[in-house]
Amino acid sequence: MILVDTHTHLYEEQFDVDRTDMIERAIIAGVYKMIIPNVDSATIQGMLDLVQQFPKNIFPMIGLHPCYVKPETYKQELETVRKYLFDEITLTTHDSQLTTNFVAVGEIGIDMHWDKSTLDIQKEAFETQCDWAIEKKLPVAIHARESTHILLDILKKRKQNPRGVFHCFTGSLEEANEIIKLGFYLGIGGVVTYKNTNLRDTLKHIPIDKIVLETDSPYLPPVPYRGKRNESSYTKLVAETLCTVYEKGLDEVSSITTQNSHDLFCI
Repeated sequence: MILVDTHTHLYEEQFDVDRTDMIERAIIAGVYKMIIPNVDSATIQGMLDLVQQFPKNIFPMIGLHPCYVKPETYKQELETVRKYLFDEITLTTHDSQLTTNFVAVGEIGIDMHWDKSTLDIQKEAFETQCDWAIEKKLPVAIHARESTHILLDILKKRKQNPRGVFHCFTGSLEEANEIIKLGFYLGIGGVVTYKNTNLRDTLKHIPIDKIVLETDSPYLPPVPYRGKRNESSYTKLVAETLCTVYEKGLDEVSSITTQNSHDLFCI
Protein backbone atom coordinates (compact mmCIF):
# COMPACT_ATOMS: atom_id res chain seq x y z
CA MET A 1 0.00 0.00 0.00
CA ILE A 2 1.37 3.37 -1.08
CA LEU A 3 -0.46 6.60 -0.26
CA VAL A 4 0.14 10.25 -1.15
CA ASP A 5 -0.83 13.15 1.10
CA THR A 6 -1.31 15.85 -1.52
CA HIS A 7 -1.75 18.74 0.93
CA THR A 8 0.02 18.95 4.29
CA HIS A 9 1.52 21.95 6.10
CA LEU A 10 4.47 20.13 7.64
CA TYR A 11 6.33 23.35 8.46
CA GLU A 12 3.64 24.59 10.91
CA GLU A 13 4.71 25.29 14.50
CA GLN A 14 2.33 22.63 15.81
CA PHE A 15 4.91 20.10 14.59
CA ASP A 16 7.94 21.78 16.17
CA VAL A 17 8.12 19.27 19.05
CA ASP A 18 8.17 16.12 16.90
CA ARG A 19 8.30 17.05 13.21
CA THR A 20 10.85 14.42 12.12
CA ASP A 21 9.13 11.67 14.11
CA MET A 22 5.76 12.69 12.67
CA ILE A 23 7.05 12.48 9.10
CA GLU A 24 8.67 9.13 9.76
CA ARG A 25 5.37 7.86 11.20
CA ALA A 26 3.69 8.79 7.95
CA ILE A 27 6.27 6.93 5.88
CA ILE A 28 5.92 3.84 8.09
CA ALA A 29 2.13 4.07 7.63
CA GLY A 30 2.58 3.90 3.86
CA VAL A 31 2.36 7.61 3.11
CA TYR A 32 5.57 7.69 1.12
CA LYS A 33 4.98 11.03 -0.54
CA MET A 34 3.79 14.29 0.99
CA ILE A 35 3.19 17.53 -0.91
CA ILE A 36 3.56 20.82 0.96
CA PRO A 37 1.62 23.93 -0.07
CA ASN A 38 3.23 27.29 0.49
CA VAL A 39 1.18 30.14 1.98
CA ASP A 40 3.45 33.20 1.89
CA SER A 41 7.10 34.26 1.94
CA ALA A 42 7.47 33.37 5.62
CA THR A 43 6.86 29.66 5.02
CA ILE A 44 9.19 29.10 2.06
CA GLN A 45 12.39 28.41 3.99
CA GLY A 46 10.79 25.93 6.38
CA MET A 47 9.25 24.12 3.44
CA LEU A 48 12.54 23.92 1.53
CA ASP A 49 14.38 22.72 4.63
CA LEU A 50 12.02 19.74 4.78
CA VAL A 51 12.53 19.00 1.09
CA GLN A 52 16.25 18.96 1.77
CA GLN A 53 15.81 16.62 4.74
CA PHE A 54 13.42 14.21 2.96
CA PRO A 55 14.13 14.65 -0.77
CA LYS A 56 12.47 11.36 -1.76
CA ASN A 57 9.34 11.89 0.31
CA ILE A 58 8.49 15.59 0.42
CA PHE A 59 7.63 17.80 -2.54
CA PRO A 60 7.00 21.57 -2.46
CA MET A 61 4.47 23.89 -4.04
CA ILE A 62 4.95 27.64 -4.33
CA GLY A 63 2.14 30.16 -4.14
CA LEU A 64 0.40 32.93 -2.24
CA HIS A 65 -2.54 31.76 -0.10
CA PRO A 66 -5.62 34.02 -0.41
CA CYS A 67 -5.69 34.73 3.33
CA TYR A 68 -2.28 36.36 2.92
CA VAL A 69 -3.34 38.59 0.04
CA LYS A 70 -3.20 41.97 1.79
CA PRO A 71 -3.41 45.39 0.10
CA GLU A 72 -0.11 46.58 1.53
CA THR A 73 1.97 43.46 0.76
CA TYR A 74 0.38 41.26 -1.92
CA LYS A 75 2.33 42.65 -4.87
CA GLN A 76 5.63 42.08 -3.08
CA GLU A 77 4.47 38.60 -2.03
CA LEU A 78 3.52 37.76 -5.62
CA GLU A 79 6.92 38.94 -6.81
CA THR A 80 8.52 36.53 -4.33
CA VAL A 81 6.41 33.68 -5.71
CA ARG A 82 7.35 34.65 -9.25
CA LYS A 83 11.04 34.71 -8.39
CA TYR A 84 11.01 31.28 -6.78
CA LEU A 85 8.81 29.80 -9.49
CA PHE A 86 10.86 30.97 -12.45
CA ASP A 87 14.37 30.94 -10.93
CA GLU A 88 15.96 27.54 -10.36
CA ILE A 89 16.82 26.96 -6.70
CA THR A 90 19.65 24.65 -5.70
CA LEU A 91 20.07 23.32 -2.18
CA THR A 92 23.18 21.67 -0.82
CA THR A 93 22.51 18.32 0.88
CA HIS A 94 24.91 16.16 2.87
CA ASP A 95 26.36 14.42 -0.19
CA SER A 96 25.09 16.24 -3.25
CA GLN A 97 23.24 19.21 -4.61
CA LEU A 98 19.46 19.00 -4.89
CA THR A 99 17.61 21.06 -7.45
CA THR A 100 14.20 21.88 -6.02
CA ASN A 101 11.45 21.64 -8.59
CA PHE A 102 8.07 22.88 -7.44
CA VAL A 103 5.36 20.37 -8.31
CA ALA A 104 2.46 22.85 -8.26
CA VAL A 105 1.45 26.46 -7.78
CA GLY A 106 -0.33 26.64 -4.47
CA GLU A 107 -1.97 27.12 -2.31
CA ILE A 108 -3.90 29.73 -4.25
CA GLY A 109 -7.57 30.67 -4.51
CA ILE A 110 -10.19 32.77 -2.79
CA ASP A 111 -11.27 32.81 0.85
CA MET A 112 -14.58 34.44 1.77
CA HIS A 113 -14.57 33.26 5.38
CA TRP A 114 -12.03 35.60 6.95
CA ASP A 115 -11.91 38.82 4.92
CA LYS A 116 -14.39 39.62 2.16
CA SER A 117 -12.95 43.13 1.69
CA THR A 118 -9.95 41.79 -0.26
CA LEU A 119 -11.99 39.92 -2.89
CA ASP A 120 -10.80 42.01 -5.82
CA ILE A 121 -7.11 41.58 -5.09
CA GLN A 122 -7.66 37.92 -4.21
CA LYS A 123 -9.09 37.48 -7.72
CA GLU A 124 -6.11 39.31 -9.20
CA ALA A 125 -3.62 37.16 -7.29
CA PHE A 126 -5.47 33.97 -8.23
CA GLU A 127 -5.57 34.70 -11.95
CA THR A 128 -1.96 35.87 -12.00
CA GLN A 129 -0.81 32.63 -10.40
CA CYS A 130 -3.00 30.55 -12.73
CA ASP A 131 -1.25 32.25 -15.65
CA TRP A 132 2.14 31.42 -14.17
CA ALA A 133 1.09 27.80 -13.67
CA ILE A 134 0.12 27.56 -17.34
CA GLU A 135 3.44 29.09 -18.38
CA LYS A 136 5.37 26.63 -16.20
CA LYS A 137 3.07 23.71 -17.16
CA LEU A 138 2.27 23.07 -13.50
CA PRO A 139 -1.00 22.21 -11.75
CA VAL A 140 -2.59 24.44 -9.12
CA ALA A 141 -3.89 23.66 -5.65
CA ILE A 142 -7.00 25.75 -5.10
CA HIS A 143 -8.27 27.00 -1.73
CA ALA A 144 -12.02 27.57 -2.02
CA ARG A 145 -13.39 28.31 1.43
CA GLU A 146 -16.92 29.67 1.02
CA SER A 147 -15.92 30.70 -2.50
CA THR A 148 -16.37 27.72 -4.83
CA HIS A 149 -19.06 29.54 -6.82
CA ILE A 150 -16.79 32.56 -7.30
CA LEU A 151 -13.87 30.43 -8.45
CA LEU A 152 -16.01 28.42 -10.85
CA ASP A 153 -17.28 31.64 -12.39
CA ILE A 154 -13.72 32.90 -12.85
CA LEU A 155 -12.49 29.63 -14.34
CA LYS A 156 -15.43 29.33 -16.76
CA LYS A 157 -14.65 32.78 -18.16
CA ARG A 158 -10.92 32.19 -18.68
CA LYS A 159 -9.64 31.28 -22.14
CA GLN A 160 -7.25 28.72 -20.67
CA ASN A 161 -6.98 27.06 -17.27
CA PRO A 162 -4.22 25.06 -15.63
CA ARG A 163 -4.73 21.54 -14.40
CA GLY A 164 -5.25 21.21 -10.67
CA VAL A 165 -7.20 20.24 -7.61
CA PHE A 166 -9.86 21.90 -5.50
CA HIS A 167 -8.25 21.35 -2.12
CA CYS A 168 -10.41 20.29 0.84
CA PHE A 169 -13.53 19.79 -1.24
CA THR A 170 -16.72 19.65 0.86
CA GLY A 171 -19.26 21.02 -1.60
CA SER A 172 -22.36 19.78 -3.39
CA LEU A 173 -22.66 17.22 -6.16
CA GLU A 174 -23.44 20.03 -8.60
CA GLU A 175 -20.22 21.83 -7.65
CA ALA A 176 -18.24 18.59 -7.86
CA ASN A 177 -19.50 17.94 -11.37
CA GLU A 178 -18.68 21.51 -12.45
CA ILE A 179 -15.15 21.16 -11.06
CA ILE A 180 -14.58 17.87 -12.84
CA LYS A 181 -16.03 19.24 -16.07
CA LEU A 182 -13.36 21.95 -15.96
CA GLY A 183 -10.69 19.25 -15.66
CA PHE A 184 -9.89 19.50 -11.95
CA TYR A 185 -9.58 16.84 -9.27
CA LEU A 186 -11.24 16.88 -5.85
CA GLY A 187 -8.95 16.87 -2.81
CA ILE A 188 -10.58 14.76 -0.09
CA GLY A 189 -9.44 14.87 3.54
CA GLY A 190 -10.60 14.29 7.08
CA VAL A 191 -14.03 15.89 6.63
CA VAL A 192 -15.15 12.77 4.75
CA THR A 193 -14.92 10.84 8.04
CA TYR A 194 -17.21 13.21 9.99
CA LYS A 195 -20.60 11.97 11.11
CA ASN A 196 -22.52 15.09 10.07
CA THR A 197 -21.08 15.46 6.55
CA ASN A 198 -22.90 14.93 3.25
CA LEU A 199 -19.59 14.43 1.48
CA ARG A 200 -19.72 10.63 1.49
CA ASP A 201 -23.09 10.67 -0.29
CA THR A 202 -21.78 13.17 -2.82
CA LEU A 203 -18.70 11.10 -3.60
CA LYS A 204 -20.80 8.03 -4.38
CA HIS A 205 -21.71 9.83 -7.61
CA ILE A 206 -18.13 10.92 -8.40
CA PRO A 207 -15.63 8.57 -10.11
CA ILE A 208 -12.74 7.64 -7.84
CA ASP A 209 -10.34 8.50 -10.64
CA LYS A 210 -11.18 12.16 -9.97
CA ILE A 211 -10.09 11.98 -6.31
CA VAL A 212 -6.78 12.68 -4.57
CA LEU A 213 -6.16 12.23 -0.86
CA GLU A 214 -4.98 14.92 1.55
CA THR A 215 -4.89 15.76 5.24
CA ASP A 216 -4.39 19.56 5.36
CA SER A 217 -2.50 18.74 8.55
CA PRO A 218 -2.27 20.03 11.20
CA TYR A 219 -5.87 21.08 10.47
CA LEU A 220 -9.11 19.11 9.93
CA PRO A 221 -8.12 15.80 11.56
CA PRO A 222 -10.23 12.75 10.74
CA VAL A 223 -12.24 10.70 13.19
CA PRO A 224 -11.15 9.50 15.77
CA TYR A 225 -8.67 12.39 16.14
CA ARG A 226 -11.14 15.23 15.66
CA GLY A 227 -10.25 18.10 17.96
CA LYS A 228 -6.59 17.07 18.03
CA ARG A 229 -3.64 17.77 15.76
CA ASN A 230 -3.82 16.24 12.31
CA GLU A 231 -0.79 14.60 10.68
CA SER A 232 0.09 12.97 7.37
CA SER A 233 -0.07 9.38 8.69
CA TYR A 234 -3.84 9.88 9.00
CA THR A 235 -4.12 9.84 5.21
CA LYS A 236 -4.78 6.12 5.68
CA LEU A 237 -7.97 6.90 7.65
CA VAL A 238 -9.25 8.99 4.73
CA ALA A 239 -8.49 6.12 2.35
CA GLU A 240 -10.28 3.64 4.61
CA THR A 241 -13.41 5.80 4.59
CA LEU A 242 -13.31 5.92 0.80
CA CYS A 243 -13.25 2.11 0.84
CA THR A 244 -16.79 2.20 2.26
CA VAL A 245 -17.88 4.91 -0.18
CA TYR A 246 -16.66 3.07 -3.27
CA GLU A 247 -17.01 -0.49 -1.96
CA LYS A 248 -13.40 -1.25 -2.78
CA GLY A 249 -10.52 -2.69 -0.82
CA LEU A 250 -7.81 -0.51 0.69
CA ASP A 251 -5.17 -1.67 -1.78
CA GLU A 252 -7.38 -0.67 -4.72
CA VAL A 253 -8.32 2.72 -3.26
CA SER A 254 -4.67 3.37 -2.46
CA SER A 255 -3.54 2.34 -5.93
CA ILE A 256 -6.09 4.49 -7.77
CA THR A 257 -5.71 7.63 -5.67
CA THR A 258 -1.92 7.37 -5.71
CA GLN A 259 -1.93 7.06 -9.49
CA ASN A 260 -4.22 10.11 -9.65
CA SER A 261 -1.69 12.04 -7.55
CA HIS A 262 1.17 10.96 -9.78
CA ASP A 263 -0.76 11.93 -12.90
CA LEU A 264 -1.57 15.38 -11.52
CA PHE A 265 1.68 16.32 -9.79
CA CYS A 266 4.16 14.23 -11.82
CA ILE A 267 5.90 12.93 -8.70
